[in-house]
Parts: sequence; structure tokens; C-alpha cells
Amino acid sequence: MTTPSLQDYSQESIRNIYCIGRNYRLHALELGNEVPKSPMVFTKPTHALVPMDGREVELPGMEGEVHFELEIVLRAGRDWEPGVTADELFDAMALGLDLTLRDVQSRLKDKGHPWLAAKGFLGSSPLGPWLPYPGLEGLRSADFSLLRGAEVAQLGNAADMIFDPDVLAEHIGSRYGLRRGDVIYTGTPAGVAALLDGETLTALWNGDPAGSLQVRLRR
Repeated sequence: MTTPSLQDYSQESIRNIYCIGRNYRLHALELGNEVPKSPMVFTKPTHALVPMDGREVELPGMEGEVHFELEIVLRAGRDWEPGVTADELFDAMALGLDLTLRDVQSRLKDKGHPWLAAKGFLGSSPLGPWLPYPGLEGLRSADFSLLRGAEVAQLGNAADMIFDPDVLAEHIGSRYGLRRGDVIYTGTPAGVAALLDGETLTALWNGDPAGSLQVRLRR
């Protein structure tokens, strides 16, 4: 099979967006949640995608607090099958934001309802440019961070994941299917907080810019 290039998939051609909840222990604890014993998977519609290319992103601030969650995003360059490793499966990575309507999510959780209204709204999945997938060791050798203006809001490393990319690929692939063009938002480290109207967010991979946006909250 020919290895696809970084340009083979535009954001419009992404097939499925899988997201992992509570994959960093400190993030689970900061929200008062139990640390999961197996991957917690939810999905977002592809309509939630928006490029982190410096543009202004309008978000539904009238629904309550909108929280940022910076994550490593992995892209499948081939179809999953039993025995395929993460290093064989993924062909690119990016940094992305899993934006969350936290007040809405809390109400949905209290009622035992699905999270779509809190996680899948338009603009809830900003995604930075694709970078070459560095392999598991490369993921663990670099930090990723989120700046609010000039201030570091989140700092993480893939080595701190509860469930690493091999586990995530097997779990998702065997239960739901994982095919070329699908992406996985792999979870966020601690430090999530509510966005402020007009602020600028910048994602950094190993200290280098990997996407940015300006926040506009509708009231």
C-alpha cells in the first residue's frame, strides 16, 4: 500500500472523528471524575471541524462557559485490522481543540443524556495543520502546550496518557471500525478553563506553533 502524503486528506474529507474522554489522570481529577478503566469514546460530526489557521471562530457563549481542551490528534493512513500497530496505522498528527459547553455538559450528565449538544456544536473541533506522524517514541519525546495570549494554559506529553495510541487504535478499530481518513482526538491534559471573548489561542508542538485562532463568543 502506498503511504499517503500529508496533503491527501483535507479537513472536508475526514471520515469520522473519534474523541477520548479522561485520558489524562489529572484532567479527570480536576473535573471531579473517576479515572476510567477502559477508553471512554465519543464522536463528533465532521461539521464541527474548523481550521486553526489564525481565523476568528465564533462560538455559542450564550449557552454558558465554553472550555478549551488541547489534544494530540492522530490520523489513520490505512484501515485498521487486528495486529496493526499505531506506528503502522497512523500517518499524520496535529494539535486540535475539543471545545466543550461545560454548563450544558453538566446538565446532560445529570440527566444521563448523550453529550452531543455539549461536544458536537459547530466550531467545536478546531484542528491545526497536519504534521508527519513521529511514531510513539517521537510523540513521547515532545511536549505540547496551549497559550492564551502569552500565558501557558495547558502543558502535556503523550507519555502521560492513560491509554496510549496502540490501545486506542485496537479499542476503536475492533468495536466501531477505524479506516483511512478517520481521526482520533486522544484526550487533554489538566488545565482546561473557560474561554474569554476576543482572546487568542496558540497551540505549540515541541515549542513550535501548530495552529492558532481568535475567540468570538456569541451572546
